[in-house]
Amino acid sequence: MPMTSAAITTFKDLRVWQEGIQLVKEIYALCVKLPKEELYGLASQMKRAAVSVPSNVAEGHARKHRAEYRQYVYIAIGSLAELETHVLIAKELNLSNGDELTPVLTRIDRLRGMLLTLGRRLG
Repeated sequence: MPMTSAAITTFKDLRVWQEGIQLVKEIYALCVKLPKEELYGLASQMKRAAVSVPSNVAEGHARKHRAEYRQYVYIAIGSLAELETHVLIAKELNLSNGDELTPVLTRIDRLRGMLLTLGRRLG
């Protein structure tokens, strides 16, 4: 679903939402590699936080007022910070190879910048 110069008609047209979906895919792939004892612990929290990011962008986009939309964008930023913390904990506990965490952390940084820009434009 790459963006073209077409108008944005639904949340699925938003690059920030598309980037959030890619992050979800990366997190799910990463969680499969975590130790089985983390299935209901860290892996579950990582998945929930990751899914929250594009979900809040979508919900905010559906709102009638810019202030509501902005609020959901900032909730997404909070979920992203939570996810980053979970990824860093996995790194600190050596639950995952640091090399596979680097692209995830890079995507988190890029997505944070996109969300901050969107929040500023809305407000």
